[in-house]
Amino acid sequence: MAEKKRCEWCLKDDLYKEYHDKEWGTPLHDDQKLFEFLVLESFQAGLSWHTVLKKRENFRKAFANFDAKKVSKFDTKKFDTLMQDAGIIRNKLKIEAAINNAKCFLQIQKEFGSFDKYVWGFVGGKTLDSKRKTLKDVPAKTDISDAMSKDMGKRGFKFRGSTICYAFMQAVGMVDDHAEYCWRKSKNKS
Repeated sequence: MAEKKRCEWCLKDDLYKEYHDKEWGTPLHDDQKLFEFLVLESFQAGLSWHTVLKKRENFRKAFANFDAKKVSKFDTKKFDTLMQDAGIIRNKLKIEAAINNAKCFLQIQKEFGSFDKYVWGFVGGKTLDSKRKTLKDVPAKTDISDAMSKDMGKRGFKFRGSTICYAFMQAVGMVDDHAEYCWRKSKNKS
C-alpha cells in the first residue's frame, strides 16, 4: 500500500506525521485548545516546532492542562517552579508571557463571549484556502496575521508577533496551508 502524500515539512519523523495528519490545519473552535496553541506557538518562537511537540505533554502538566483561569493565577512561586522544570522550555520572558496572555485571553472571552469568536473573526469565521503548491509558497506572515498581531498587542498580549500569529492560524485551521498534493488538503472545513 502506497504511503499518503504529505506536506514535506512533516516527513522528519512519526511525531511530526501524526501531528500533521491529526491536528495541523484542522479547524479548532474549543477555547481551551486555542489557548494551548497560543501558548505553544509563543514558546516555539526562535525554535523548531518539533522541539515544542516533544515537550507538549510536559507543557500540559506545567500549565494546568492549558486552563487559562488557572494559568492567569500563577504566582511567583509557580513561576520559579516553571523556571526549574526541565520538561518545558525554560525561558523567563516566554513563561511571563504565558501567564500574562492567560489574563488577556480571559478578558477577550469576557468581551467577545469566547476567544474562538474573537480569533476566527479575523478570517470571517471560515478557513482560508491558501492553495499552496509547495512549502516554498507558504509565507511567514500575512496581512491578516499582521492585523491579528497588532490587535492582540493593543490588548496586552506578549510574544504575539505576526509570524507567531500566522503559525497559530495554520495550527488551528484558520488557514489551510496544506500543499495541493497533500492528502489533508481540502479535508478541513470550519
